[in-house]
Amino acid sequence: MTAVTTTTAPAPPAAVEEEEHQVRRRRRLSPGRRLPASRLLGPALVLVLWAAASAAGRLDPGAIPAPWTVLETGVRLWTDGTLPDDILTSLRRAGSGFAIGLTAGVVLALASGLSRTGEALIDGSVQLNRAVPTLGLIPLFILWLGIGETFKIAIIAIVVYIPIYLNTHSALSGIDHRFVELAEVQGLSRLAFVRQVVVPGALPGFFVGLRLGVTGSWLGLVVLEQINATSGLGYMMFQAQNYGQTDVILVGLVVYGIFGLVSDTLVRLIERRVLSWRRTLSS
Repeated sequence: MTAVTTTTAPAPPAAVEEEEHQVRRRRRLSPGRRLPASRLLGPALVLVLWAAASAAGRLDPGAIPAPWTVLETGVRLWTDGTLPDDILTSLRRAGSGFAIGLTAGVVLALASGLSRTGEALIDGSVQLNRAVPTLGLIPLFILWLGIGETFKIAIIAIVVYIPIYLNTHSALSGIDHRFVELAEVQGLSRLAFVRQVVVPGALPGFFVGLRLGVTGSWLGLVVLEQINATSGLGYMMFQAQNYGQTDVILVGLVVYGIFGLVSDTLVRLIERRVLSWRRTLSS
């Protein structure tokens, strides 16, 4: 018995050269490789410039304390228990409002994006709500819900649900009609169509809205915690303003910034994992 060996013919030189040319062209047009810890480079540069200006005496310590002064104040507030309590209070408020806003945004976007009747009933009201400044609703919500925790969580929920709804609804409306026709040819049921076509197609827009909603929850919290609050980072900063403690105010701003950066990074990581099938310019 003789063994039969097969050999693969080499690709023509012209085809190889064309493929290499395409690869080089993509590399030239792409932004390049992702830098390690690239999102920390900008904040690190700001910190270095801040420290250098403070050390050189270019900044008024009463207006903008040095980074090491802010760090010492943060350690002191953490040691005496003030900062941990305020952080936990702020996290509880932001988390409650974010959960309600996320649920409302997704449910309303699905109801509006998958049904003409739902769109007629929901989309106009949401667009009207978007046109009204959310923080301008604070006096009305205080009259409706009182001046306690409920109105704060309600305002945060509104700040969160609007970008989630808008981006998810836009993604649902932008699904290529050819996919709908393909699903009809394949005989997919309504549930299978939503699960296999609608949800994957809407996920990119949903994650954009999710990132905006996460950031909005922290932005709204800064203002809300200065209204009849007895704890929280915003309350701490408001009290520091009354006593001219700029170092305490900067501690609060730094904590807010860290929370915003960490939460946005977590959403990006989840997005990259869920949408691993998608190839984009930043991939």
